[in-house]
Amino acid sequence: MNTNRIEITRLMNAQEVAGTLSIAKSTAYLLIQRKEIPSVRVGRAVRVRPEDLEEYIKQNLVGYFE
Repeated sequence: MNTNRIEITRLMNAQEVAGTLSIAKSTAYLLIQRKEIPSVRVGRAVRVRPEDLEEYIKQNLVGYFE
């Protein structure tokens, strides 16, 4: 029996990542390219799991939230 199951969630494109973070789409692509935000390649498309974006946000909290 395979216990390495992956839970399928809706993947986000760079535009959605940019909108969530209130940054430019080019900056979102840069973060993904630098592997600061993990991504999945689907053909030529790059997608981000919402839980990976949430983890990126948590790891980069500063100031008030610390």
